[in-house]
Amino acid sequence: MPPTAAALNPDPPASGLGPDPGPELPPEDGEMTQDQASPSPTPENLPTAQSRATPQSRTTPKSLRTRRRILDAAMRLFAERGYHASSNADVAEAASLTRGAMLYHFPTREDLVEAAIDHIQLRRTEAFEAAARDQGHGDATDQAIDAYWELLQQAPFKAFAELEAVARTDPDLARRIAPAQAAFDHAQIGSLSGLLLAGSGARFQTGRDLARFMLEGLARATLTYDQDNRAERLLAVIKRITRVMNRKGSVQELWED
Repeated sequence: MPPTAAALNPDPPASGLGPDPGPELPPEDGEMTQDQASPSPTPENLPTAQSRATPQSRTTPKSLRTRRRILDAAMRLFAERGYHASSNADVAEAASLTRGAMLYHFPTREDLVEAAIDHIQLRRTEAFEAAARDQGHGDATDQAIDAYWELLQQAPFKAFAELEAVARTDPDLARRIAPAQAAFDHAQIGSLSGLLLAGSGARFQTGRDLARFMLEGLARATLTYDQDNRAERLLAVIKRITRVMNRKGSVQELWED
């Protein structure tokens, strides 16, 4: 799903962000870095609706590169530090941008969060589809489960899991991420089918769901001792359960003595 939040023009007029608003100019994309920082903007010199970019300038290559840089930083911080510990100022610092340049692209927390959700969802979908394409020869169930387990350790999946955890007690965030949750839930049916299975119908859908949600639960769990061995045993059992649901194994094979 392409990002939906608008990125503002990296070349504001004189009425924009103050004496040195921060278009910007690091070598790679034109945004001002921390070392070039100008004084923080005041309410009087923040951009007005009239001084903001035209729609045509919102998709310039420079602006899109800077936008992606910000959203990648937000995703990384949500995954590593957590949602509440990652302010807009933290994201700006992680992206090596001034606060003024950050405000120029995402004036409010809501603007950043909305765009970050779309960006994280896009990155999850891309990673998931790439994993589906990369499957080789061998047992499809084992490969699928190993692939999804690997994906769950990556930043897009960790960041979205963090958003879902926060959304349990944050109705506004829950509303914002609901479309992304629904899109991924529907999309994974097709993608996981190619990875895992073997058939259609309620039994096979249940096998997909069981494998998916057991893996997601294990990824969020805290194993306080013998972590590697316990996780390895659990992954082996998840694979066997999925094979049984796919009519490729028997219940007696769930645990190997």
